[in-house]
Amino acid sequence: MGNTHKIPWHLFIILLAFISSCSSAYKKASSKFESAEYNVAINHYKKILEKGDNPAAANYFIAECYRLSNRLDEAAPYYKAAIENGSVEEGAQFFYGIALKIQGNYEGAKEQLEDYLANGTDQSLINLTETELSTLNTIDLLDKNKSYYEIENLGDLSTSGAEYSPVYQEGEVFFTSNREGGKIYNGTGTPFTKLYKAKVKKNSIDPLSIEPLEELINDPTVNVGSAAFSRSGQVMVFAKGNSGKKKGTKEVNLFISRQKNGDWTEPSLMGINDPNAWDSSPAFSRDGRTLYFASNREGGFGGIDLYSAKMDANGRWGNVKNMGNKINTSGDEMFPTVSNDGKLYFSSSGHPGYGGLDLFEAVRKDGDISVKNLGVPINSSKDDFGITFIDPMHGFFTSNRESGNGDDDIYTFVNNSPDIKIINYYLIGTTVTTNDEGVQKILPNAGIRFLGPDGNLITRTISDSEGKFRFRVDGDTDYKIIGEKKNYFTTRVDFTTVGRSIPKDQLTKLVTNVTFETVVNLDQIVLNKAIVLENIYYDFDKSDIRTDAALELDKLVNLLKDNVDIKIELSSHTDNRGGDEYNQELSQRRAESAVAYIIASGISEERITARGYGKSQPIVPNAETEEEHEMNRRTQFKVTEYNQELEEIPVKEELPEEN
Repeated sequence: MGNTHKIPWHLFIILLAFISSCSSAYKKASSKFESAEYNVAINHYKKILEKGDNPAAANYFIAECYRLSNRLDEAAPYYKAAIENGSVEEGAQFFYGIALKIQGNYEGAKEQLEDYLANGTDQSLINLTETELSTLNTIDLLDKNKSYYEIENLGDLSTSGAEYSPVYQEGEVFFTSNREGGKIYNGTGTPFTKLYKAKVKKNSIDPLSIEPLEELINDPTVNVGSAAFSRSGQVMVFAKGNSGKKKGTKEVNLFISRQKNGDWTEPSLMGINDPNAWDSSPAFSRDGRTLYFASNREGGFGGIDLYSAKMDANGRWGNVKNMGNKINTSGDEMFPTVSNDGKLYFSSSGHPGYGGLDLFEAVRKDGDISVKNLGVPINSSKDDFGITFIDPMHGFFTSNRESGNGDDDIYTFVNNSPDIKIINYYLIGTTVTTNDEGVQKILPNAGIRFLGPDGNLITRTISDSEGKFRFRVDGDTDYKIIGEKKNYFTTRVDFTTVGRSIPKDQLTKLVTNVTFETVVNLDQIVLNKAIVLENIYYDFDKSDIRTDAALELDKLVNLLKDNVDIKIELSSHTDNRGGDEYNQELSQRRAESAVAYIIASGISEERITARGYGKSQPIVPNAETEEEHEMNRRTQFKVTEYNQELEEIPVKEELPEEN
């Protein structure tokens, strides 16, 4: 995985004491340690150890070199030797316990950690020890969770070197490897890592198709790896190490490149990097507007935390936020992945697990986040990380378990869980308008806003030439659709999937797509055209607004709020029974009562006028039946002014549509 840790400050203090009392050999070894050339430092310390000089310190620093270059398993015997030779460094016993844990020796790990907890004085290590002991006590509980995963080493991809962090993208898998020769990275003693790609055949790869990415991406003088791709595959974000040169960056950072005429553009340093921190293992959200990544920048919860960054309307990345303590722990959280059904997967050494890094699934439900260990055989006592999905059942992940071919290897998995079946809900809508004869016709190019149950904008789009628009929706959720177009009334339509979801036990396919339909009708604004408000009733000889009438008037209030460029006249009409003067006065009182209700609901009185017409404008002259009288007793409105000079606000596609 490359170097992921900074040298702890307390080690520099130990080094100073070590160097001050040692020969030039010690100074040379310590200099390499301080510059993070751990593999070179190991060789120097081993030569010192062969001479029998200060074996406690030499063994301790050999162990630290292995740990800081992500080889904690190899560090175990040297921590043990340091302790046996009288080392008083508290980190020796703590990390020896952690090393035993990743070797699967849980009882030995408990013994070392419990002993350290009883005698240690470093509060930060004590806190970590308490967390680790708690985790060790939950392993038996983790084993009770049934796992449906089947795994197999992807032999066609594995070498004696490291292959890790696979990313599936449109029939290809991209991965990181140090398989080829070349310049040696002094931190690990292995070649620098590069990005490779290979064609995927079902759940395996074509070994003849393996090839490195172009040198524009794979700088031969630094470690390159851990890539992420946008949904279209046209944008790549990847991690790139420091060169050690004065003009280079100090740490691992994220770079971005774009496809142009089939080639990747010159990678550029992203603005979301912290120049003093390690930033790596990126992953895009499904809509491509959020980037998740790992960083050990200041202000986190532990060693390495997961962060998110947002892309603004101009395509710039920013608004970096820590993902919080439901995801991040005092340990390391790395290698995020977002599956097609929106779940976040990541690796962690801080959540209860079996060893080093374990793979976890995070799910948000009702505003709360729960984290679940994927269990054995996906996880082991070693490092398990970097998962990617071909489809809901199949994919790849990384592990350095003993069944591999050397260092990190890529494994394939199949998830046979009965709960793996996925339902995709979609809404297809049509924008229409209704003519004077009551016939609907297609209304193209209407703006559509899609609001969630909290009333906040989810996304917006424009209906096409056939009046069609499409959104991805969730089950058991209420939505509101707002249609708008110049010279038409802005219209609100309620849509819900509540009670319309399909139970998973009724699914017969791996992926089921369910499509709902709706119609958004936008009426044309015509000056002085009367529009009847249905179901506006009054008690006999009264003008008070009844509860049922208030519900209808609320719709008119929303219409006026959505259409700020119109003024209306609200009128009331009576039937032809009774005297002219009486009906005129009654209709005026009713109109004024309705207008007063609307003004009280937040509409400016300058935009609405009350007018009573009595029985002077019957729809059915000489009405005789009660049905005819009811048609004449009506409340209606008409647009009296419409500011057509207002500039039409363009509807911008803020979020790409899901496929």
